Amino acid sequence: MKKSLYLSFFLFASIFSQRAHSQQIQVQSPDKQLKVVISVADGKPVYEVMLNGKTMLEKSPLGFVTNEGDLSTGLKYLKSAESKVDKQYTQAKIKKSEVRYEANKVVCSFENAKQQKFDLVFQVSNNDVAFRYEIPTWDKRMTCVVQQEATGFKFPAATTIFLSPMMGPMGGFARSAPSYESGYEADAPMGKNGPNKEGYVFPGLFHVGNNGWVLLSETGVSSLYCASHLSNGTSDGLYTVEFPNPKQNNGFGSTGAAMALPAATPWRTITVGNSLKPIVETTVPFDVVEPLYEPSKDYQFGRATWSWILWQDNSMNYKDQVSFIDLAATLKFEYILMDALWDTNIGKDRMKELVQYAKSKGVDVLLWYNSNGPYNDAPVGPRNKMNTSVERKKEMKWLRDAGVKGLKVDFFGGDKQETMRLYEDILTDANEYGLMIFFHGTTLPRGWEVMYPNYVGSEAVLASEMLVFSQQVRESEAFYATLHPFIRNSVGSMEFGGVLLNKFLNKGNQKGNERLTTDVFQLATAVLFQNPVQMFGLTPNNLTDVSAFEIDFMKGMPTTWDETIFIDGYPGKYTVIARRHKNTWYVAGVNAEKEVKKLNLKVPMLAGKKVNLYADDKDRKSSVKEIQIDKKGNISVEIQPRGGFVLR
Repeated sequence: MKKSLYLSFFLFASIFSQRAHSQQIQVQSPDKQLKVVISVADGKPVYEVMLNGKTMLEKSPLGFVTNEGDLSTGLKYLKSAESKVDKQYTQAKIKKSEVRYEANKVVCSFENAKQQKFDLVFQVSNNDVAFRYEIPTWDKRMTCVVQQEATGFKFPAATTIFLSPMMGPMGGFARSAPSYESGYEADAPMGKNGPNKEGYVFPGLFHVGNNGWVLLSETGVSSLYCASHLSNGTSDGLYTVEFPNPKQNNGFGSTGAAMALPAATPWRTITVGNSLKPIVETTVPFDVVEPLYEPSKDYQFGRATWSWILWQDNSMNYKDQVSFIDLAATLKFEYILMDALWDTNIGKDRMKELVQYAKSKGVDVLLWYNSNGPYNDAPVGPRNKMNTSVERKKEMKWLRDAGVKGLKVDFFGGDKQETMRLYEDILTDANEYGLMIFFHGTTLPRGWEVMYPNYVGSEAVLASEMLVFSQQVRESEAFYATLHPFIRNSVGSMEFGGVLLNKFLNKGNQKGNERLTTDVFQLATAVLFQNPVQMFGLTPNNLTDVSAFEIDFMKGMPTTWDETIFIDGYPGKYTVIARRHKNTWYVAGVNAEKEVKKLNLKVPMLAGKKVNLYADDKDRKSSVKEIQIDKKGNISVEIQPRGGFVLR
């Protein structure tokens, strides 16, 4: 009898253990250092993330709600399947040109009480996690609307945040917000609400105490979904995925995502590291997406002059644009960007003349457009040319025939699915006419460098124009510069419009809005800030009023990189990054602190080599000298407050 009871108990315990185990799925990175555990708690799917045995994310919610059913609760685990991902690709527009992506993949199937099923897909590579939901057809249902997500990220108690607040709808210039142009809260406690109820934009950086660092973002957002952002966090460390505010884009368009089934949501990405090295060097936003179409031509990247940033609206005339074409030719830049109001101040007929003049100087032309249509009140033109298919295609045909090579399209102000469709429509139409596209007044690019072959970058940052307009931003310039390589520029190309060598940020360069950072700081940002087409803020007077070596530096400055390596830094304090273009290495650093930063750096890529050191002294005077890096790749540098250095 006792033997029979013991056997029954053993069989029951064994079955229970198997059932419990079947509802806890683990997937590890190829190097086995990173682990994700997926389970179901009271009918709700959750996941947790560990690195080297340390908790980076505690049990965090998963799932979503549609108009057809709730797929976030009352769920039953069905099965899972494991596989491997091994992908190699070449991409000139990101921080690394040759990439190999290896990951372990698990697909977990769930269903709700209505027997509606979905798959939860996790891909775990060394230091990166990417996951999404894949939805099949449900009975005769071929469509659904995802109304909200339960997706969240729960951090341990010791975590501090580095987050940028989401701007409120229909605010800012001419009611064109949100445009991802807020500052940052750095090393702030969790649970602190932002300046409004809108939460925070992607990407978000989190310092998990002694455990390490986590960078959150999303990628693969196309016309098939809305873009999302992070909620305000709770006091116990939970941040959830939030959909756009209904008031965005003048209230036009839905806030969820209408999907034709079968369908997949965008990928949410989690980059983790004991140090900041994996945060800076990650390529996961590009690893998990694919091109949506073939390029119609071989698009050429490079540098551009840009009169508007310092000479402003008054510079949009034929004479001033000729002077900036000549400047581009002297600097050996590939492009000139002609900004707002060219349509009224120059006109199409004379613009054709300017394009031909630029071509005679070996310079190509990029033109500015307003995206707005009915979405905001931005008054500057060209207006109402990019928001409808009929007008857009007529305009793009004229642009191609005139010899224009690309467009800067401005003032989007929303993350709704309809807005994502507008981005995609502009990009796909432009590709048909051989035009590159970059966006300002815009959302974060989410894998677009790979998805759209003619896409060449976005602003989506508190960029150089705010240095002209705001004393507070000028005072914080170095602070923000030490954040971007770890956060915004880590997940996507960032068209900042920098390298301002005027001492005063205006046309006269005599008085007014004084630049507070050094010249070498500015040169360093040309390395620190990555975008395949860079609009630099140099002006004709810089050819004679700054040191000749600074101009020579900019003449040789590349905008595409084959390799990016984190050297040293702490976000908000100082940053040192190395980038390689072909066989040439650049190591650049800036200092946001009030004291001189003395650093002992390891730069093995320069070991035993003679290099040029660009630096500035306590009097803000810049200089360049040749130095020898020792055979072990060690070097000591000093970075002045609001200063920088570059090794080349």
